[in-house]
Amino acid sequence: MKPEAATSFSAAALAIDPAAETERIAKALREQLRSLRKRGLVLGVSGGIDSSVSTALAARALGAQNVCCLFMPENDSDPESLRLGRLVAETFGIEGIVEDIGPALLAMGCYERRDSFIRKLVPEYGPGWASKIVISNALEGTGYNISWLVVQDPQGRQSKHRMTPEVYLGIVAATNMKQRTRKQIEYYHADRLNFAVIGTPNRLEYDQGFFVKNGDGAADVKPIAHLYKSQVYQLAEYLGVPEDVRRRPPTTDTYSLAQTQEEFYFSLPYDRMDLCLYGLNHDIPVSAVAEAASLTGEQVRSVWADIAAKRKATRYLHLQPLLVEKVGEVAA
Repeated sequence: MKPEAATSFSAAALAIDPAAETERIAKALREQLRSLRKRGLVLGVSGGIDSSVSTALAARALGAQNVCCLFMPENDSDPESLRLGRLVAETFGIEGIVEDIGPALLAMGCYERRDSFIRKLVPEYGPGWASKIVISNALEGTGYNISWLVVQDPQGRQSKHRMTPEVYLGIVAATNMKQRTRKQIEYYHADRLNFAVIGTPNRLEYDQGFFVKNGDGAADVKPIAHLYKSQVYQLAEYLGVPEDVRRRPPTTDTYSLAQTQEEFYFSLPYDRMDLCLYGLNHDIPVSAVAEAASLTGEQVRSVWADIAAKRKATRYLHLQPLLVEKVGEVAA
């Protein structure tokens, strides 16, 4: 709902009725499963807020016995992710399954492919080293979309390196194997059980293309894609998601160095990004968004420009395969 006056805009605009929203989503999930002719739901549980809320919603909609939770650690995973994922499944009475995808990734060359690109910048990179990709922060006022490689040597010394397009694309391509391998495992269990697969992006991630095509972007249902991340946290509290999960900073848990989502993609914390995205979507004046998000007007305009750029750059992630001619007998 658009605020009546621009000066009244605040985080309160994102408030929802968690009980009503929970029932709306649960009803939609039941109807969607009937249309898909599936009898349950499978999802990967990372110990993050989005997959945890999706787990709780699935259990609420179908009962714990009709939900399959998968924990899929790999060589770079934070052990805390597995602990929290198990805690979530236990909280909602679901028996989870651990599928360690590290050996599969090793066999496919995921880690070596990534490291070979890193060595183009840091020739000594090898065993005992760690790395992550970060972007410049919008508030720094420099190079909003510049990506950097951060490496840490075995002695704990870190250095930051500007990447060439070749290195950036190579590292990301290798790393995307992780999300695609997890999705393969999810669909194995979905086929085995005649279940549907849940995708867990929130609105910010879905809008901005923060997912891997045919990886974590692949799913049969996406029950929270319409919710801003701030609203997902409101549902988490209502549904009884463990406090340890609700207090955990959003993380990609993809690279060998600890990495927050804002370091890697959004540049701002989710609560401020939500306000900027909501303001853009609802034609809220720049001055009102700036005040609500504790930003300057120039910074809000920079964030809006980046939102537009990401929408354009990631549009293909949302597309179905392109055909030369429409096949009328097959429903789109």
